[in-house]
Amino acid sequence: MTSARNSRSTTLARSLRGAAVAAMAFGLAVSLSPAIASADPASISPGNVFNFRDIGGAQTQDGRTVRSGLVYRSGDMSGMTPQDHQTLLDGNVTTVIDLRDASERQDKPDVLPGEVYFQVADVLAGLQGGQTNEPLPITLGHGLFDVTSGGTNLQPSTFGLVGEAMLYPVMTNLHSANAAYGELLRTIATTNGATVFHCTAGKDRTGWGSAILLTVLGVSRDGVNADFLATNDAFGNPDAAQTAWLNASFNAVDRIYGDFDTYVRDGLGIDQGTLDALKAKLLK
Repeated sequence: MTSARNSRSTTLARSLRGAAVAAMAFGLAVSLSPAIASADPASISPGNVFNFRDIGGAQTQDGRTVRSGLVYRSGDMSGMTPQDHQTLLDGNVTTVIDLRDASERQDKPDVLPGEVYFQVADVLAGLQGGQTNEPLPITLGHGLFDVTSGGTNLQPSTFGLVGEAMLYPVMTNLHSANAAYGELLRTIATTNGATVFHCTAGKDRTGWGSAILLTVLGVSRDGVNADFLATNDAFGNPDAAQTAWLNASFNAVDRIYGDFDTYVRDGLGIDQGTLDALKAKLLK
């Protein structure tokens, strides 16, 4: 399972790394919310889903807490057993959102109980020739600077990590990613019951999705980073996810949109009603 995930990450890394090198070569330095229970639902953990965890428990900057038992993030759900299905149902999971592309979904389709609604929100659908908010080489040029100045180095043994890290600013630039993350937030806001969202390893596309959601809810950057870096425990590798990569996404947001609020409103298409619904549902 780990080798398949690493293979997929390597393929994406190679593609983005090549584009990053090309960028360097050209000199680019460059409503109504669902009913809210008085107590948090019990958190669940299906045993055969990699990197599965509850986003609840984080503190917001205004002193509130993100509720547990309502939103989970994970790797792919292709290896689920009947026992895992029952765990989902016991946790009142009603919706699973798959952020992977078509080939990933075909290679390892989610195996879900029939009672759970399955939704696709393909973040990277536009990676090859899709619409962007700025020319992709510019995003990659700036992103390369961000991830390397943030600690990821260019030694041959770690250059693959740079290519993987380049995905982060790209996810703020693709129209397909904007549509996917907008759909993610709207679905969480309006779904009765708990939601799981995932990609292949529950790290990159899922990591940025979780960062968006927690930031919208008012969690500090330190809290967002803590959620992001918890992936390293699942991988057993302290460098599997690095804050420099997440910082590259936030820097791209500021450069392309001006600030995070504008990114959410104009990029992701999220209105105030949806923001209010998210906070009403997920904060206590």
